[in-house]
Amino acid sequence: MPDNFGPVYEVTHTVDPEVIEDFDAWLGQHIDEMLSIPGLSRAASFTARDHEDGRPVRVTQYHFDSDTDLENYLAGPAEIMRRAADEKFAGHFEATRRALHESEIVDGSLKAAKMCLNCGSTLSGQYCGNCGQRAATRLISIWQLLREAFGDLLELDSRLWRTLIPLTIRPGKLTRDYLEGRRARFMPPFRTYLVLSIIFFLVAFFDPREEFGILFATDADVPQEAAPEPANAEEIRNEVMRQLVEDGVLSADQAGIAPGPEEDAPDQPLPEQDTDSEDEPAAEEDKKDAFNIQINDGKRSTTGNCDDIETEGWPEWLETRLTPARLKVACQRVVADNGTAFLSKLLDSVPTALIALLPIMALVLKALYPLSKRYYVEHVLFVVHYHAFVFLILSVQIMFSRLASLLSLPEAIPVITSVAVSLYILVYLFKAMRRVYEQGWFFTMLKNLVLLSAYFVGMIVILVVTAIIAAFSI
Repeated sequence: MPDNFGPVYEVTHTVDPEVIEDFDAWLGQHIDEMLSIPGLSRAASFTARDHEDGRPVRVTQYHFDSDTDLENYLAGPAEIMRRAADEKFAGHFEATRRALHESEIVDGSLKAAKMCLNCGSTLSGQYCGNCGQRAATRLISIWQLLREAFGDLLELDSRLWRTLIPLTIRPGKLTRDYLEGRRARFMPPFRTYLVLSIIFFLVAFFDPREEFGILFATDADVPQEAAPEPANAEEIRNEVMRQLVEDGVLSADQAGIAPGPEEDAPDQPLPEQDTDSEDEPAAEEDKKDAFNIQINDGKRSTTGNCDDIETEGWPEWLETRLTPARLKVACQRVVADNGTAFLSKLLDSVPTALIALLPIMALVLKALYPLSKRYYVEHVLFVVHYHAFVFLILSVQIMFSRLASLLSLPEAIPVITSVAVSLYILVYLFKAMRRVYEQGWFFTMLKNLVLLSAYFVGMIVILVVTAIIAAFSI
């Protein structure tokens, strides 16, 4: 069993080579004199590696019984001993001193002081007092890597659980504790926000079959019965139009078709269509008013009408940037693949858009509480914690809904939980505002309604801007 010892006062002398023999003789006598000092249990001197300039180095360690004995020595005898050395070897040596705390004796000798592998400071416990790194060995095992990766998840007393539990069930507590200086026990606010936002978007939008499609078998790999060839889209359209004409819903002019070869002509003869070139503009005008149906046969995609984009009446600064030509190009890119690429780009931009919403909502809170004497960054902290809570509760709700679907639970259960979660999000914001800003329920309710309205408007504006940016970046 290791024995506990008091502090060690270590003195390192770097001596000139020409006086090293005299210095060693003096040092032996000096140690004998030191042992007569009360509280000094033993002393030892040893030769260390020579200095980089070639001068010999001697290290002496004085073991005291307690910190009090060391303090008494430094307050009196230490200065006397120092002057004696200076008088005898003035200008021929340099000395550095430090106090250590050793705790173990191995095989009757003093165990070497442990040094931090990160910064080199002397260790006095399980963690380095200078940089905070754990006093671990250089060898890293797989088990140690796993413990470092999932330690916060598996340890019930970790900062992760001490953060998530109050974040979920105690509105405003994290923000209040952080502002009052109780911070070390919780995860940092922005780290909490980023972690929970990543989890939310993975849970909500991540599709392994889309991201790692190569790992899954495609429909082409599964033998299927041969499907009949799809009918021509134009034939289907004409058939629908003829049926509408027969039912009296449309006239032949509006349908823009002639009776089929096997069909009886309508009672009223169809007016002759003038094919003269001079009447082509009028015919084109009639087509605009005609009833039109477009059917996608899988071989071509509907491009939509991107030619009728107008920017009249827009603000000048916006009209100069979103010109009709640029809008037409963006529109054609969006509808080219029925909006698939646009939707993917929009979803990729949503996390950044939500981050942009943080300072805006904090500015609204700053305006709502002008007399609170709180800095703007304190309002930012409140919004960060609230958004982190929303990400957390929505992630749990989505996972519960998917689990309910897998277990074939009644459809009413996910619907009820969704409604309950939505109401809890609103109540959470109200209770958090009351706890952090400490106003009465009436004024808090009014400001809560204003903040919710600001959230609604802010979300719409942010999503519109994000959609425009996504459309132009396809």
